[in-house]
Formats: sequence, structure tokens, C-alpha cells
Amino acid sequence: MQRRTRKHNHEVNCRPSDTAPEIACARNVVGYLLGCPEYDALHCNHFIMANDDLGFTPAELRKLRSLKDPYGIQRFLDDMPYHLGDTAWSPRRVLRENTAHCLEGAIFAAAALRANGYPPLILDFEAEQDTDHVIAVYRVKGHWGSLAKSNYTSCRYREPVYRSLRELAMSYFDTYFNLRRKRTMRTFSRPVNLKRFDDQQWMTTEKPIWFVIYYLLEIHHYKLLSRAMINRLHRVDERTFQAETLGKRYKSPAS
Repeated sequence: MQRRTRKHNHEVNCRPSDTAPEIACARNVVGYLLGCPEYDALHCNHFIMANDDLGFTPAELRKLRSLKDPYGIQRFLDDMPYHLGDTAWSPRRVLRENTAHCLEGAIFAAAALRANGYPPLILDFEAEQDTDHVIAVYRVKGHWGSLAKSNYTSCRYREPVYRSLRELAMSYFDTYFNLRRKRTMRTFSRPVNLKRFDDQQWMTTEKPIWFVIYYLLEIHHYKLLSRAMINRLHRVDERTFQAETLGKRYKSPAS
């Protein structure tokens, strides 16, 4: 899939507001998205959806809520096999098929987070000579964590200990590499609240949700490395390569 040219900034800047965050819910939302520690959107009632069925059946909703928290959601993702298909399944379809790839896993995790009271946020990583990676992100007491489905060992869960989205993104850098062993991660996006796609039933539709992917292709991404840094990068060593590809699934050769 070809990407359109974007303008990138080197980092996300965030300035504290001169107004107390409790004055306006909108300020909480902005602070949550940008990573300002003085804001926390989990305290914004407009984002708490735990009393809504979200379009799921009672059985589906019980399953999602039984996961309870981000770590429970990640364990559920880890237990399902990695999906090698070229698909864009909704969380409902993922729940039924019990398999997901990176994108489907992140979107499923966002839906499960929403069912448990968190905003349904995802973040996109762009790579050079490699595939993109998508993660679901959440925040606890001013610190970011993430959930993800990956065919590689370390490109999955992160505890909520990161002070900014850039810091969280950089935690993925060292083990984000292609099969030529080149470190390939280059940018990260602003967070996307999937609530914007509610009118397209992104959580429960039986149709492919390619509209999420198309949106990720268009939004702003922030550069992580300068060209000089990229030119100095080394390939990962054999031990790291073997550890990160442990249990990796490969497509069967075409007959």
C-alpha cells in the first residue's frame, strides 16, 4: 500500500494549561491525547462507556468485560494465534474467529479497553522497508501503557510507566526490525480515538474496517530519528533476532 507524503515534526510538544483541568472536560481530553501528566481522561465521564452495550451482544460484552483490565486484555491477545490473512476484521469478528494480526489486535484491544472504561485509543508506527505496527494505548495516573498483537516477541505489551507517547514509542524501537535485521521504526502518529468511527460500527460490523487503515495513512506522524541517526544504525545481532522471532508464524509457500 503506497503512502502519501507527509510533513513530520521531530517531537510532540505539550504545554500545561493556565486553567485547572477539572474546569472543562475538553481540556482533560486534549491533555490525555498529548500526554500532559496533569491531565487524565480516565476522569472524564464522557469517555467512560462501561454502562453502554456498545453494539455487542450480552455474551460478547460479558466476554470483553471479563478481561477486566489492560493486562487481562493482553493475555487474551497473546493466547490467540497470529492471523496471517490480508483482512481488516472488526473486534466482533476477532472475538468469533479467535485470531488477529497486528492491526486487528490493536483495534480489538481498543474495543475491549472501551468496554472496561478506557477511551478506545490506537497509535500507528511507520517503518522503512518494513510493515507498520499499530498498538492500543491507555493511561494510568499520568503514565502511558500499551497493548498489541505481534508476530515478534517484544512488540506487544507495555506497562503504564511512560511519561509521554514519544517515550512509549521509543520503547519499541530497538526490537522493531525486518528480516534483513535492519531496525526500521521511523515515526509514530498522534493517538486516534476510534469513537470517531462509531457511525460506521467499527466494533461490530461484519464488513472490513479498511476505513480505519485509510485514516491512519492520512494523519500526522512525528519523526523519531534524524537522517544522521538512521545512517549510524546497526543490524540486530543473532541472539536478538532469534529471541524476537521465537514462535513467529510464516505464510506457507504458494503451491
